[in-house]
Amino acid sequence: MDILKTSSRGTKKTSKGSGLNASNAQLPSAGTKTNPQLYHDEIRGMKKRKRGAVQAENPVPTELPVVDFFAPKPEATENQKAETKKSRREPSPPPVAAKKLTEDECRQLLRSHRLKITLLSKHEEQNKVKKSKKKKKTVIEGKKDDKKQLFPQPLESFGHLRTTYGISRQIAENLVQQSYRLPTEVQMGSLPLLLRPKVALGNEENLDHGVDFLAVAPTGSGKTVSFLIPTIDSIIRRRAQADIQGVHELEAVIVAPTRELVHQIVNEGRKLVQGTRVKIVAMRKTTQLSAEEQVLADDSSDDELDGEDDEESESDDDNKHRTGRSKPHPLTKTDILVTTPALLLNFLTAGPSGAQKVLPTVRELILDEADVLLDPLFREKTLSLWTACTNSGLRLSFWSATMGSNIEALVTEKLKDRAEALGITPKPFIRLVVGLKDTAVPNVVHKLTYAASEQGKLLALRQLLHPAGSDGSDQPLRPPFLVFTQTIDRAMALHEELKYDIPLEAGGPSRIAALHSALADSARSSIMRKFRAGEIWVLITTDVLARGVDFAGVNGVVNYDVPGSAAAYVHRAGRTGRAGRAGGIAVTLYTKEDIPFVKTVANVIAVSDKQAGRTGDQAGVQKWLLDALPNVGKDDRKKLKQRGVESRRSGSGSKAKITSKSGYERRKEHNRRGAMDANKRRRVDSGARDDAEWDGLGD
Repeated sequence: MDILKTSSRGTKKTSKGSGLNASNAQLPSAGTKTNPQLYHDEIRGMKKRKRGAVQAENPVPTELPVVDFFAPKPEATENQKAETKKSRREPSPPPVAAKKLTEDECRQLLRSHRLKITLLSKHEEQNKVKKSKKKKKTVIEGKKDDKKQLFPQPLESFGHLRTTYGISRQIAENLVQQSYRLPTEVQMGSLPLLLRPKVALGNEENLDHGVDFLAVAPTGSGKTVSFLIPTIDSIIRRRAQADIQGVHELEAVIVAPTRELVHQIVNEGRKLVQGTRVKIVAMRKTTQLSAEEQVLADDSSDDELDGEDDEESESDDDNKHRTGRSKPHPLTKTDILVTTPALLLNFLTAGPSGAQKVLPTVRELILDEADVLLDPLFREKTLSLWTACTNSGLRLSFWSATMGSNIEALVTEKLKDRAEALGITPKPFIRLVVGLKDTAVPNVVHKLTYAASEQGKLLALRQLLHPAGSDGSDQPLRPPFLVFTQTIDRAMALHEELKYDIPLEAGGPSRIAALHSALADSARSSIMRKFRAGEIWVLITTDVLARGVDFAGVNGVVNYDVPGSAAAYVHRAGRTGRAGRAGGIAVTLYTKEDIPFVKTVANVIAVSDKQAGRTGDQAGVQKWLLDALPNVGKDDRKKLKQRGVESRRSGSGSKAKITSKSGYERRKEHNRRGAMDANKRRRVDSGARDDAEWDGLGD
């Protein structure tokens, strides 16, 4: 018997890849493979399709030819060169329709990917008016209209976009160049309906002018590409039908809540419009568009109108005088405009009072992160932009990872009112839901950590920055990662506190930065560029980066302050684990003050763990904790969403101040400074008395 084997039986065998390198290999920043399709459940009577099934259709021959890599390369003849030049750009063959799936096959495939597609365009019909005896109120009983569930043809491969749905050849080549192969769930369900609804829904009516669309899909699932492809293709198709070339007319407007998301959409769009002669630009303060002026209705008297005309003429003279000084900006020629609500609304309302510019050429209005754009914060501006798009053939689409029922009801009502006002037949309004509504992505590990106090949160964050040696039982959080705070002041304070925590050998203070809406555009763009390039490791921010912004290599998210709602948590945690990448972590720190509100976040984590199959010790929230946390009332949820935790608001005092010193130390230092100030005042007073002239003893 080998004595070495006998003596080493009790030792734990370590693999070659164990330790730090092995943990880093599973992180998004290490280039983990994307997993476009998050869900693929087995349905009874349906075999689970493997990813290698497509490759299996074209089997590799068993006997491969022998290749001599050192043989001289044969020179091409002149005829062969001429043939290659001619064959570089052959006319594209006509699209060949792929074999359609039966309704039962569509139902099984959609359910296996957890896709639920519903027709929302039918409204409740009011039938009776019933008066209750107990309460003297009129109750309108509506005939409940069961929303019809649809089973359209799903998109199984990006190659079918060209063969079945007839998209532009250049768009198809751009998709291949960008390595789009397997569609995500939201692309699988949305692209057929937006490109050719008649092919996707053969037996439905009123599909000649397309459909209005609402999509609720997880963060990082490819919603941007889902609305860019149909928009670009419709512009190219209309140009080809009208035989128009070299003319740019504003046909599509994409609205997003933040500047960072606007620039990201533009960058993605420019990759898809290469070679198509379609132009996509981001709105700026100096952007000038081709628009028509529309006089607003006014019921005022003639005298008031005369007075207003005088004021308008004066303002026009002022405007002419100002424009005489500064050179006017030229018109921006574009086909697709990406903007925030405020920028475009400022342009439309600029000018004489009583008139507003409208955009009659816009045929596509897309609201990205539609739930926040239709929230009370942006609702008035967004609806004003909606009204300014006066084209009767306007097609609308709404996209987000979270969508409340109140937002859906608002959209449905506005679509109906618009159709009645224009006297047109409303388009079918279709909703697509991927997975469960308002839940975080299942490929991210969620953790809820109790830190007791503000000092405890700071200590917990420093432990994440400087992790001790672990035995491998707990998944570490490695830079780069995002840290979310409630307010701008807290983001700046946390940045000052952590600025020197990274040693100079690793880059020092330049590795940590803070990004918020108080910074200038150039500073925000510079920080974003450095974070994407890996120069910044820890980015402290507010909810300005919580929505839509795509960071492929972010390893984790730290909620330093508890999010204001379940939707805010879903979007914050969705900054990691993009495109189905595994290894992302979302850590939420909470204190005693957060206990009345934290169950909102705990419920989202529990549902996400259930989808991912994490139970027991692997779950982010234990069942006993979920049962022990108090339920959050409706008023508390509304207050938390609007104002956050009151003690952390700007100007609320030093109770929730971000500092590493305890309350006792801060009080002691305050008392010491007070004593020093009092001592200085006593010295000044005594010096003043000493300088005074002595008049001797009084009588």
